[in-house]
Amino acid sequence: MSVPTLRVQVLAEDPIVRAGLGLLLRQEGVTVTEAGGALADVAVVDWRGGAVRGLDALGAPWLALVDEDHAAEDALREGARGVLLAGGEVRALVLALAAVASGLVVLEPAMVPSARPRPALGTDEGARVEPLTARELEVLQLLAEALPNKLIAHRLGISEHTVKFHVNAVLSKLGAGSRTEAVVRAARRGLVLL
Repeated sequence: MSVPTLRVQVLAEDPIVRAGLGLLLRQEGVTVTEAGGALADVAVVDWRGGAVRGLDALGAPWLALVDEDHAAEDALREGARGVLLAGGEVRALVLALAAVASGLVVLEPAMVPSARPRPALGTDEGARVEPLTARELEVLQLLAEALPNKLIAHRLGISEHTVKFHVNAVLSKLGAGSRTEAVVRAARRGLVLL
């Protein structure tokens, strides 16, 4: 998947963290702008020490790198449009920055359960569904990321045959005829966030 050209500003109190993040982003083909320099499309903020100086001067949406759940809530209250755990894959960070620059909200998958919306009552989409197992929910989230069975199997450390079994169970429980329909129905029920 290609990422559009991004101009990213890196904000971090620690100059070593700032330089390191900038280097990692440049290695992925991202243009890193300096504070007060060219206008950025999006910013990444090292939120691990709490609030960072310079947020009020940002003219772009920003994504916070955190190390604790409560820090994520603080960053979101301060205006972050995305939150990821620090130390994750650089490619995931680049994709998250592209999503934030496009106007989407991005949350670390481990933080999603507490942010899931409740299904609307009185609608077909809020109708009772046979509960999904924890593994089926994991497979469903990876389906929402448009991963093929082979990558789902690799990510979860299971066989492709087992993935097919779980996908079929998810489709059946959600009453869906396709993977896409399953993801749409699951999103409407608050089972996954897109």
